Amino acid sequence: MNRKSFLRSSAFTLGALALANQRILAEMLNEPNWKITMLTDQIGIFTDKGGTILFYMGKTGNVVVDAQYPEQADTLIKEIKQKNPVTFDLLINTHHHLPATSGNISFRGVAKNIIAHENSKINQLRNARSLKEEGKHVYPTLTFKDTWCEKFGREYVCLYHYGAAHTNGDTIVHFEHADIVHMGDLVFNRRHPGIDRASGGNIKNWIEVLSKTYLLFGKRTKFVFGYAADGYNVVGTKEDLKAFSNYLSQLLVYVEGEIKRGKTKKDIIKASTIPGTPQWKGEGIDKILGAAYDEITYFEMPE
Repeated sequence: MNRKSFLRSSAFTLGALALANQRILAEMLNEPNWKITMLTDQIGIFTDKGGTILFYMGKTGNVVVDAQYPEQADTLIKEIKQKNPVTFDLLINTHHHLPATSGNISFRGVAKNIIAHENSKINQLRNARSLKEEGKHVYPTLTFKDTWCEKFGREYVCLYHYGAAHTNGDTIVHFEHADIVHMGDLVFNRRHPGIDRASGGNIKNWIEVLSKTYLLFGKRTKFVFGYAADGYNVVGTKEDLKAFSNYLSQLLVYVEGEIKRGKTKKDIIKASTIPGTPQWKGEGIDKILGAAYDEITYFEMPE
């Protein structure tokens, strides 16, 4: 091959490679962020932007737990309709925060009912009013106080509320036949959690809620969590509940000890680790340390 032919051939090859790389890049950019993972033949999880969604596709109706944001909810509804073209009997909100309820609007005229704890609806309405956005949200049509159960096809769905934790309106959702529990934001798997003290969140009681939940379910129960750190799963076991409960306990022990040593809130939130919780790393530690400080010192503040 002479030099000119070689150069032409090389240029053609490089051009083809560049076009191929462009196509691969375009395909990568067009790949959806969302993912559906089936846990049984009828129950799966949807992950994208916001807290984990759990869904049940029954023969006569679908049930969805949490709604993320409108774009994500639209995608989920479309996917479920393709797989199981029956009615949507119920949408359950595990709590009022936007990553769980913004997508409610996509279920308007789609789901027969939306249910949440009574405090969750109160919190959702209050936040919308404070932002003057009442018309931009869709609210629960049903609420409950302590326990609510209903049969959907072969599934028996039960909702439980054990008091203030992440907020004062958290719901635990149990699909009894499959023995799968959605914890909402009551568990952040190896990730520093948020807590909404303005909406009644309480770390000390959060530990009690997890303890009651741990005792309620069996060793074979699968748990779905709102969030997980990179490298960890949003589906886990009772041991993950115990680990997160220990994390919260160690958080309070550490912050209380620092307060007794005369540390200020500004000093405490600078910590990069919480002793006894090596798996919880990364961003968000300052906020949960600050929340623990506020909770511990709240009753000590002078009137």
